[in-house]
Amino acid sequence: MNFKEELAGRVEEAQQVISKYMPESTGYQKVVIDAMHDSVEAGGKRLRPVILGATYRMFGGEGELAEPFMAALEMIHTYSLVHDDLPAMDNDTLRRGKPTTWVSYGEGMAVLAGDALLNYAYETAAAAFDMARDGEEMKRVVKALQILARKAGIYGMVGGQTADVESEKNNVPIDAERLIFIHRLKTGALLESAFMVGAALAGASDEELATLSEVALKTGVAFQIQDDILDVVGDEALLGKNIGSDEESGKETYVTIYGMDKARADVALLSEQAATLIASFGRECEFLTMLIKSLVERAF
Repeated sequence: MNFKEELAGRVEEAQQVISKYMPESTGYQKVVIDAMHDSVEAGGKRLRPVILGATYRMFGGEGELAEPFMAALEMIHTYSLVHDDLPAMDNDTLRRGKPTTWVSYGEGMAVLAGDALLNYAYETAAAAFDMARDGEEMKRVVKALQILARKAGIYGMVGGQTADVESEKNNVPIDAERLIFIHRLKTGALLESAFMVGAALAGASDEELATLSEVALKTGVAFQIQDDILDVVGDEALLGKNIGSDEESGKETYVTIYGMDKARADVALLSEQAATLIASFGRECEFLTMLIKSLVERAF
């Protein structure tokens, strides 16, 4: 497999799916819809919909049932970035090399754009009910929707973000345990959605979903540790965002707590463990294994 070519093809496929499900920009709500479009179309790896589609296929899924969830998951991810960038949160002015949504549209409209993306994501995912061919597929859509909602909420991404904001804004100390909690939920939870939703739609068992959850959490923590590393040694031009912001703000990261050597070693260990778990399914998993490796060895 030529991984770069395969990944490029799957990213393009995911982009087409996302574009297909985005709302038409019209009416009195046109400004917020434009902000939604600009936020989603600003770029990005499309990592989560690509993983969702890959796990759907890995477990034998066929047809378009996964498509609404692929689009919905990217909408949820994008809404989280729009809100993260706000002055009340991270106060970032650059995202993927472009002005952040609040810089382009104002704070109020950025809040509304994030809210709109989150709500429209569930509206989009629910379209899968109309695509289910029988009662069994209907049950799979229900389970997938439950996973999607939980991993985006207080027991998932929002929960991790809460712990992060509380630490930054209220000066609550971040120790190793709290940091891992933040990484597992803030980053890992939506990766869990990607791995688990695709598999659930294809009929994976609860035991298989639990294993995929572990794969996602290990990958998510490794991904975030690598992000912490890149904030120290990364190339701003490649990253498309400001580097050194963690140090400037005095924020505790995996690097500041454990040091660069251990951070790099743990990235390698976690990614190896995730790949081993993927291989344990005995299914065609070359693409996902190589994708995990590329994520944790990335330079941007």
